[in-house]
Amino acid sequence: MAKKNMILNKYLKTPFESDTSSSWDVYPRPNFKRESYLCLNGEWNLSVSNKDGKRTELGKIKVPFAPESRLSGIFRDKCDCEKYFYEKEVEFAPDFNRGRVILHFGAVDQICRVFVNREYVCDHVGGYLPFSADITAHLREGKNTISVEVIDKLDKELAYGKQRKDRGGMWYTPISGIWQTVWCESVPVDYIKGIKITPTLYSAKVEVDAPAGEKVLTFNGVEYRFDGNSIEVLVDDAINWTPDNPHLYDFTLQYGEDKIESYFALRTVSIEERNGKSFICLNGKPILCHGLLDQGYYADGIYLPATPAGFEFDILEMKKLGFNMLRKHIKIEPQLFYYYCDKYGMLVFQDMVNSGKYSFLIDTALPTIGFKKGITHKASQKRREAFEKDSKATIDLLYNHPSVIYYTIFNEGWGQFDADENYLALKEYDPTRVYDATSGWFWEKHSDVHSEHIYMRKLKLKARRGRPLVLSEFGGFSCKLRRHSFNLNNTYGYSKNNGVEDFENKFVSLYDNQVIPYIKKEGLCALVYTQVSDVEDETNGLLTYDRQVLKVNPDTAKAMSDRLYQAFEETVN
Repeated sequence: MAKKNMILNKYLKTPFESDTSSSWDVYPRPNFKRESYLCLNGEWNLSVSNKDGKRTELGKIKVPFAPESRLSGIFRDKCDCEKYFYEKEVEFAPDFNRGRVILHFGAVDQICRVFVNREYVCDHVGGYLPFSADITAHLREGKNTISVEVIDKLDKELAYGKQRKDRGGMWYTPISGIWQTVWCESVPVDYIKGIKITPTLYSAKVEVDAPAGEKVLTFNGVEYRFDGNSIEVLVDDAINWTPDNPHLYDFTLQYGEDKIESYFALRTVSIEERNGKSFICLNGKPILCHGLLDQGYYADGIYLPATPAGFEFDILEMKKLGFNMLRKHIKIEPQLFYYYCDKYGMLVFQDMVNSGKYSFLIDTALPTIGFKKGITHKASQKRREAFEKDSKATIDLLYNHPSVIYYTIFNEGWGQFDADENYLALKEYDPTRVYDATSGWFWEKHSDVHSEHIYMRKLKLKARRGRPLVLSEFGGFSCKLRRHSFNLNNTYGYSKNNGVEDFENKFVSLYDNQVIPYIKKEGLCALVYTQVSDVEDETNGLLTYDRQVLKVNPDTAKAMSDRLYQAFEETVN
């Protein structure tokens, strides 16, 4: 059926929409927290101008939801020729300003300029990473007006992920504008700008970005005073972080009048050999990374769940089934998502966000029939610089999260360029993680793992010496529950099923009859089933898109997971 005749249910409602116990007013950065915090989410005025410059008032928008989402209150399709204008009046308490006021944006898609009281403050390019600005000099007594101009042409020279104007199949509704928390905090004139935490199994090195002077780190009731910009904290009776025991150590750091709260975990990530096979190791021990592809899309908020409880739900539901890893697919989430993974013990395989044009022939059709090497794309200087900058910024953003153990640089050739050079640069930038240079196919010389994607055919895997074997995408069985589906007539997925019972049988059989033999024979040590939830046309999730129905029995899935872990233990020991 032609796309113009699609019947779409854009009013699917998740359980979190009616949950009033949590909201997006929570502190957005739990591993770098201050007492001063002013959340600027909520109602903003929104207007739009077209290519002729004519401006139209759209009314009130609920930030941090993108205007294309129903939860924003705007609920309109984006247009490449338009520019959004956000505006909000803010009045700071008299004692809020302790010297400097910093304005933070979690993410704004795709290019924006920020003004305070009509005075230019900063601009930002890229839709997935946070940015901030010191707005002290622009503030006045009483009410202050914060304005944001946003344009999003879905520029393929920049990161765009799974967004596509002509959405459908494995491409989703594009969003634009502010889509993560906006907030202010007050700091002294001299303050802590950031920290970098590098753990071992028994210590944590904390590096501090702050001016010279005494710092005080308080941990377990003991004060550690130091004058430089780094300190290593030794932990007695150390408890190592694992998915089964995600132990976090809280600490505070003070510099002058500035104080932050944070946490660390004791864990290491490495690649080691056992019985002639290479494995990903956590804390020096081989671990089976039993995971799911996690797109991070929601029926009501698109790029965000209605409340942070949506993140917790996805993580805990998948843990209930026995999974210990999520592959965050071509999207960078708010810091709260990674905090919950740290807290609840969910490993994260993080994708870099793709740029560049997608070619069905080159990137999908040819590798599906066996052409998996020797193909790459060209990148302009603009795209090259943006990708390299964003990749390092992603690593900086997630460095302190113990749950993040693995990065995917390029996925299925999408925008892939100079994979070897990118691998070497990022591996040097952060050698503490595992890197999958080319997930699925188009392998080049350098990568930490051998990564395969296999859909619609029987698994056939062969380990490469010195590299852990990773099945980084597979499965994708479709099970459509019409009352909980976004596209009521068209369906996208692999292997049709006759209801949830048939779906569950095929799902379990795939692991028992195909995955376990490769764990035993080839040392398969990481696997990513597609996927956590349905997403728009895709009906291959374990959860429906509205998160109302789990398509597999939790006890059955957990028993299957236990069989996988048992087979892996027998292989490595």
